[in-house]
Amino acid sequence: MKAKDLMVPIHDYLTPDSNLKEAVNLLKVGERGDQKVGVMGLPVLDKNGKLIGMLSMTDILKAVYPSYMSMMNLGGFTWDGMLESLAKQAGDKKVEMLMTRDVVTVREDDFLMECVDRILKKQVRRMPVLDKTGKVVGMLYMRDIFFAITKAMLEEDSGGGK
Repeated sequence: MKAKDLMVPIHDYLTPDSNLKEAVNLLKVGERGDQKVGVMGLPVLDKNGKLIGMLSMTDILKAVYPSYMSMMNLGGFTWDGMLESLAKQAGDKKVEMLMTRDVVTVREDDFLMECVDRILKKQVRRMPVLDKTGKVVGMLYMRDIFFAITKAMLEEDSGGGK
């Protein structure tokens, strides 16, 4: 089985000039296949449709978490209202400032075991799938590979075992 056999065709993407308000809205209502269920990350494409990054929910969490927080002694500090306030401030930040630039990708003709290798070595949960020209044609999710493994395991076990 190959990446193209399990990938979900790409419907939604971001541009580097999108702001976080636009990005979170797309993540919230993003299409996965034919359903609008929300997604945990989206590719960022330039004006020519070339992949230049990914924006994930983790990137958005980092956008509202001030870097100085990890260095502070928070003894009597109050967290009340902080998330909401920082989220409002972060809303106008550009995707380009927050996206992950070193994106792990697979080619549509890569075998699934190659994809598993990348997922485990690079510790990612989703990877853009590129066609022969380098254009993003879909997303491959760790969950879908897991279900393919599960299906193979269960069919093998139901075949009469030892």
